[in-house]
Amino acid sequence: MVFILAGVAMATFLSRVPQVRDLLHLTPGRLGRVLLMTAIGSVVSLPLSGMVVRRFGTRRTVAVMSIVTVSGIAVAGLGSEVNAFVVGAGLMFAGFGMGQWDVAMNVEAAAVEQRLGRSVMSRYHAAFSVGTVAGAVLGAGANKAHIRPAVHLVVVMILAGIGTVGATANFLGEADHGEAEAKTSGHPLQAWTEPRTLLIGLFVLCIAFAEGTGNDWLGVAAIDGYKASAATGSLAFVVFVVAMTTGRWFGPQLLDRFGRVPVLRACAAGGLIGVTLVVVGPGIGLAFAGIVLWGLGASLGFPTGMSAAADDPTLAAGRVSAVATIGYCAFLAGPSLIGMIGDHTGVRRALTLTAAVLAVGFATAGATRPRKESSAFASNPEPRHG
Repeated sequence: MVFILAGVAMATFLSRVPQVRDLLHLTPGRLGRVLLMTAIGSVVSLPLSGMVVRRFGTRRTVAVMSIVTVSGIAVAGLGSEVNAFVVGAGLMFAGFGMGQWDVAMNVEAAAVEQRLGRSVMSRYHAAFSVGTVAGAVLGAGANKAHIRPAVHLVVVMILAGIGTVGATANFLGEADHGEAEAKTSGHPLQAWTEPRTLLIGLFVLCIAFAEGTGNDWLGVAAIDGYKASAATGSLAFVVFVVAMTTGRWFGPQLLDRFGRVPVLRACAAGGLIGVTLVVVGPGIGLAFAGIVLWGLGASLGFPTGMSAAADDPTLAAGRVSAVATIGYCAFLAGPSLIGMIGDHTGVRRALTLTAAVLAVGFATAGATRPRKESSAFASNPEPRHG
């Protein structure tokens, strides 16, 4: 529920961005600066999240930061009736809250995964995707009903906040995932000095780059690169999201059977092949086959990277915080980098960079191998038959 509502909160605002732009008469450049405030809030928040989670625990962090997030989005909605400064301020607070919320719910999900003794993390991320779809559908309905963004966002955020706080009541206790022990262990910022953690972060960055560029540029690449219709461009994005969600839902079975490293390397290789088909394919049909491979290839990297960072429950908060911070850099920088290259080569050719980044992801996937001293259910299924 917490993952779903996080997706709902984010997508609800994004679904109303065009109406906010129109109400405030924002130019594309000014709108971009307003939306950048979310990223600024997240960049400030993520490096601090390990210390916050260790100090207050996942339950209180998610409860409080979800309220910060939904309050920020509600303020942004109200700002659509005032001015762009209020919208930007609300989005900065929302980004700050979402960064903490994101890390804390991943730490909690990793603890549940370890308690179950099987891979489930990617299904939580699939739930987040379901939440974004739900938020987008609600937004479309509000648009059709001519509900003003301020009313729509405030109502949905109140419900999302209540639902999230209520869901945290059923989180595991501190003793169940090492938070009590963590308060006497090393400082969370020490994670930034650990080679394994940094390599996991690099792997997650590579997969996040593939995910972010696919979300933002596949539709444009189909339209500009293959002269497809606008409807076909939208379909390209839908196919990518469906492939991602499918991979995240069914991927745990593969992770439990074959282990993290082989599955993640296969995903990176499949994604690389998919991107290559999109870039050099002779027609839109083969490009769609590439989109499916691309989506499946990018599906498991981010959630499994979170699981790998949290292998040792007593140090999970700091490591998940570090990995998430590194990974989110790809979501912030990747789409704009493709855009800059695309100005000179065209978007379709610019996506070659995504293939190169996935090759780095293939090479660094070995960093996700479970530590010997921690639960190794994801890579060594044999003991489960004993």
